Amino acid sequence: MVLDRLAESWHERFKPGFGPYDFCGTAIGGEKIVLAKPTTYINRSGIAVDDLVKRYEVPLERLVVVCDDFNLPLGKIRLRLKGSPGGHQGLVSVIRFLRTEEFTRLRLGIGLEAGIDVVSYVLSRFSKSEKPAVEEMVQAGSDILAGLVENGFDWAMNRNNR
Repeated sequence: MVLDRLAESWHERFKPGFGPYDFCGTAIGGEKIVLAKPTTYINRSGIAVDDLVKRYEVPLERLVVVCDDFNLPLGKIRLRLKGSPGGHQGLVSVIRFLRTEEFTRLRLGIGLEAGIDVVSYVLSRFSKSEKPAVEEMVQAGSDILAGLVENGFDWAMNRNNR
């Protein structure tokens, strides 16, 4: 949802990629920007990220992985330069394929109540009561990514940690 919002703000549309992902691209200040959404299962998303990094020769310091996180409360956003996967199977896959934890990740909290099946929860739609918080998070995530591209990591961290 965050990547869709960012692509829309750049007047771009996702299309099937040459690898296991949908992608779109633009240029900002002479720099090429590629947004990609893996079409694999989440626990195999490292395949798509690895292909993207190799195909477009993306330096790892320029890679940003965006993912949901049920360990964060709904609406909470966490931006980090590196770190462990924290049990997130998509990040486990990315780390395994890239052979490093040294890449930026933007984690978006979707919350999880005790006793709820994780898989069915993660794959379900947000409830009507959750939608305002989700909308705010999606817009904030899109703004943070745009700022990260245009102004760098420190700016994005300051914006996120206000």
